[in-house]
Amino acid sequence: MADQRVYHVTHISNLENILRTGQLVAAAQIETPILDVSSPLTRELRGTASLSTGESVDRYVPFSLVPESNAWRELRDGAAEPRWSDAARTASSTDFVFLVTTIRALGDDAVLADGDAAASLTRFAADEDTKTRMLGNLRADELTDDAEVLIHGSFAFDEIQLVGVASDRARDRVKQLLDAASFATKVAVYPPWFIQ
Repeated sequence: MADQRVYHVTHISNLENILRTGQLVAAAQIETPILDVSSPLTRELRGTASLSTGESVDRYVPFSLVPESNAWRELRDGAAEPRWSDAARTASSTDFVFLVTTIRALGDDAVLADGDAAASLTRFAADEDTKTRMLGNLRADELTDDAEVLIHGSFAFDEIQLVGVASDRARDRVKQLLDAASFATKVAVYPPWFIQ
């Protein structure tokens, strides 16, 4: 399980703030993102749904287990569903970036959710054995599209191993931002993640 890659998708306009602070931070800690893809309904649901810790889902930074997650597919394909904001509907998929790391890098405190973390029937796994078992079941049943890995509070950008982008133009822009913030993170152009 430790080497399982995980993916956090954000709009490129939000990347500068992430790099300035050196952290990806949970939605509850962000007053106003540059581009907020979540609708007010989604923010409310994630703010009221809670883990066994009693803390709300929006206090965790979410990562997906696969690049082709259901959330990304919806967003990339026009964001018609109620969970997305008007800004998400007008954004181009090529203006997003994938921030890629591994479950191991997230640390022992990472929590695995077997579906959308704000959904009422989602189950959570927090200890190593339970996470390993849940991940195995998700893979066996090919149910990884909705699953999330959650890290409480924030996650250091230093632990991001790769930034995936849609084009050479996006790569150049991201490299400029990384250089300005003194990060040497690898940037890779991978169009299949961005094409409908």
